[in-house]
Amino acid sequence: MRDGEDGGEGQTLEVVGHVTDESWLGIPALHAGGGLMVVLAVALVVHALALRLALPLAHGMAQRSRTTWDDVLVKHKVLARLVPIAALVVIGRGVGLVVGLDDSLARFVERMALAAILVVAVRAFGALLTATNELYTRNPQALGRPIKGYLQGLKVLAYIGAAIVVIATLLDQSPWLLLSGLGAMTAVLLLIFRDTLLSFVAGIQLTTNDLIRVGDWLEMPQFDADGGVVDISLNVVKVQNWDATITVIPTHKFLEHSFKNWRAMFESGGRRIKRAVHIDMATVRFLDAAEIERLSQIVILREYLASKVREVAEYNEATVPDDAAAVPANGRHLTNLGTFRAYVEAYLRAHPKIHPGMMRIVRQLHPTPQGLPLEIYVFSKETAWVVYEGIQADIFDHVLAIAPEFGLRVFQAPSGNDLARLGGR
Repeated sequence: MRDGEDGGEGQTLEVVGHVTDESWLGIPALHAGGGLMVVLAVALVVHALALRLALPLAHGMAQRSRTTWDDVLVKHKVLARLVPIAALVVIGRGVGLVVGLDDSLARFVERMALAAILVVAVRAFGALLTATNELYTRNPQALGRPIKGYLQGLKVLAYIGAAIVVIATLLDQSPWLLLSGLGAMTAVLLLIFRDTLLSFVAGIQLTTNDLIRVGDWLEMPQFDADGGVVDISLNVVKVQNWDATITVIPTHKFLEHSFKNWRAMFESGGRRIKRAVHIDMATVRFLDAAEIERLSQIVILREYLASKVREVAEYNEATVPDDAAAVPANGRHLTNLGTFRAYVEAYLRAHPKIHPGMMRIVRQLHPTPQGLPLEIYVFSKETAWVVYEGIQADIFDHVLAIAPEFGLRVFQAPSGNDLARLGGR
């Protein structure tokens, strides 16, 4: 009996060893490997068809259509980024049909394919948001209400959400389990994304209050920024300075520091000219009758001089005795500086490039060691920088040239030649 039993046990061990060898090297293993190769081959074929046939067909239809939004989608490769999804779906679905493949390995491949699909989809979604921003910027209202910052914030949220779902998929866990663990990391996340969150809030306030638009002329001395705004994004505002350099300013800094926006000036239709000519006070004096007669030949001064001469004469007749009229201090007299100021006012009033509906003043400022400042405060009709500077230069060219006609001399600090002449050299 023991011999028979021993023989049975030997036969059983021999059969078990034969079956074990066949599981590793026999038909089922070949079926699993061959099935995986078939799935991979089908996925490659599907990818090639999508890349070489479906994608060019979609691009051709976009080019032939009359709409422009599909051309923008093609430009930002929204469709091209979706191409790998077809092959990944084949792999994810096909691996479950492979005969002899271990269930744990099949589930792992399915999770990898699903995670890859999520990555591809979120990249295509990011490209779609970029294309949406470009389409929106073609609207004239986009200058006052940019949405690039909002779209970038949405893109960041989409990437974070996709990362959480991908990790949960690979670990075969619920995404809510990972999200519940993020509560303990809130402080760390707030520290990491501090500038992003501040910039997002600042972007909302800047857009809501219409403080900055693309194309605005901006001055922010704290960051050496003086030029036009070329881009407003989630984190930064780019300013192209007048020397063609680019200043990048964090968006949240606009709520922490003051800045000057020149947009209101351009919208008003007038640009301020505020500049003074310094008059040598030693040349200020009363005008005599001959000078008044000569200056009355200036057309824009005739009415003013006639009115002033009559007003002064009436005042002197009523208040100054005849025996005291010869003393200048006993009466009123016209001065060359006052007449010159009236001339400049009349000249600016008749100037075709000066805005008639805005403030116009020619005033004296506090005397300085450099003379008596005569300030011109007006607004030009032209707001473009180059044209504005030309108008301003023409005005002061004329003022400087006409001042000697009134017996006035413009103050200028002595130069080396002046000192040399004084020294007799």
